[in-house]
Amino acid sequence: MNMKVEALPTYRIAYVRQVGPYGPANVQAMEKLKNWARENHLLSESAILFGIPQDNPEVTLPENCRYDACIVISKDFQTDDSICESELSGGEYAICMVKHTPDDIQKAWTEIFPALQNGGYRMDNKPILERYTGEMLNAGYCEICVPIKAL
Repeated sequence: MNMKVEALPTYRIAYVRQVGPYGPANVQAMEKLKNWARENHLLSESAILFGIPQDNPEVTLPENCRYDACIVISKDFQTDDSICESELSGGEYAICMVKHTPDDIQKAWTEIFPALQNGGYRMDNKPILERYTGEMLNAGYCEICVPIKAL
């Protein structure tokens, strides 16, 4: 597995939240966000998008699981009532680039945690992020970003 450690900055984000079982509805939330971003001229090759599953479905009932589809916005961008706004706190993350297919993502999930342990890290108590840029989306890739702490 190709993994690197990166310090992510704190980002100002606009987001769409989906509440319910993870799956196809997450895609709908991301499409809604991308439509909003396109209308506001934010969806470029350099745009940074995140998919953030906020809850662990092993401990949270599926109907209560939250998924945020996000895009990084500048400090001076004016949002409106059609979108939510927040801040995504930065920190140290293990970053794994994977083909954005169900099989490749599933394979990555089985390899990430043993690779973290072998690298001297454990997961920090923050959500795992899926990171996309316009360029990655066009090429069919995404990055899984796992918050980490040294063992």
